Amino acid sequence: MTHVFGFAIESMVAVLLLLTILYCVRLNKQLLRLKADEQSLRATIGELVTATEIAERAIAGLKVTASTTDQTLGQQLAKADMYSTALAKQIEAADVLMRKLAGIVAVSRPAAAAPAAQPQQPAMPDANSMAAAAAAFAERARLRLATGKAA
Repeated sequence: MTHVFGFAIESMVAVLLLLTILYCVRLNKQLLRLKADEQSLRATIGELVTATEIAERAIAGLKVTASTTDQTLGQQLAKADMYSTALAKQIEAADVLMRKLAGIVAVSRPAAAAPAAQPQQPAMPDANSMAAAAAAFAERARLRLATGKAA
């Protein structure tokens, strides 16, 4: 009986050893798959790190561009404001000068002429119409200069 009992125990040990070997083979396959997935994951992480670095450099470049643009725009707005103020002062001075000239012309005309015999005088232009005419003249001059430079 001990002989049968020993044979049964050795058979069970052999079966357990076979099951252990099969389980080890299965675990080995899973480990190989995990290592392959790990390599794939490492490659993906490397690509993400590279893309992040590129994006950070692009953002830094955009910040520099925005800062430069803001500074340039601020300078141009300040310059435009200065020109606007100067132009308003010049228009006001031109209006004063126009009124003085109109007064001088009115005084220098002979008083003996009959008002009914004279044709009706055209109305004196105001400062706004003079400014519009000056702006149109300046624009035509700029266009002539621009076409002269292009040629």
